[in-house]
Amino acid sequence: MRFLGSFSIIKYHRKQFTRHFSAMANPLIAVCQMTSTSDKEKNLRTVRELTEKAKSRLACMAFFPEACDYLADNKKDIVAMAEPLDGSTVTSYKEIAKANNIWLSLGGLHEALTDNGNRISNTHIVINSTGEIVGTYRKMHLFDMDNKTTGVRLMESDYVLPGQKIERPITAPCGKLALSICYDMRFPELSLSLRNMGAEILTYPSAFTYQTGAAHWEILLRARAIETQCYVVAAAQTGAHNKKRVSWGHAMIIDPWGAVVAQCSEKSDIALTEIDLDHLRQIRENMPCESHRRTDLYPKMEPL
Repeated sequence: MRFLGSFSIIKYHRKQFTRHFSAMANPLIAVCQMTSTSDKEKNLRTVRELTEKAKSRLACMAFFPEACDYLADNKKDIVAMAEPLDGSTVTSYKEIAKANNIWLSLGGLHEALTDNGNRISNTHIVINSTGEIVGTYRKMHLFDMDNKTTGVRLMESDYVLPGQKIERPITAPCGKLALSICYDMRFPELSLSLRNMGAEILTYPSAFTYQTGAAHWEILLRARAIETQCYVVAAAQTGAHNKKRVSWGHAMIIDPWGAVVAQCSEKSDIALTEIDLDHLRQIRENMPCESHRRTDLYPKMEPL
């Protein structure tokens, strides 16, 4: 009888737990952190494992960093390993999304271009829970650094063609989602244009270098959240990828007030938070910056 009583209590608490999460008013999202290498199969396993973890924690969407497909240490391999969006890697991402009934943000991926064999596109895609690509953005601002003092040389323009279009936000389970990639965060004109287009959530999947990340990562992300009054989701690469490259990490989610509401530790992992669009609307109503902009004196940020 004592055993049956205990079993009934367990069933009761399980029912209450399920009822609590099924009645959750706000969608839950997961920001992911990983350490990509040139091993595409290993990277794919990490994406699958983190997606399954996000789903087990009841997230409706998981956000992955730039170069979640691979991170090679030389230009030749970077270009040679690239695939089109109908290639095997994206096909696997679609299967992962569908199998877990979850949306995925993946980017930027190394996209092979049929009309250019020497350069690729750095492309951010969103896949819905039925395995369809519902959003695509090609990185506009390319990261070029040749710092003789630190010895860091990363010239993205050597092998990447810049995107030529700001993509409109897409309607996702967590809100109106705007797509950007990493270095884009340094240009507030883009984030303000996306806000003008209706964005509620800005995304910056990244592979930030350790030196710049230590100095600027959180500051820039919080600034983009505050000035646009949007949530900011920044998935990140972390740790040593090869002998040439180390990433800063600190994947995080920031609310429209500029508060860091979720952050990963120094390993492959996920961090979760609710997206509260009522909170967002209240912030915008209480501080109506958009209605105060002096667009009579300076131009409104319009999409290209």
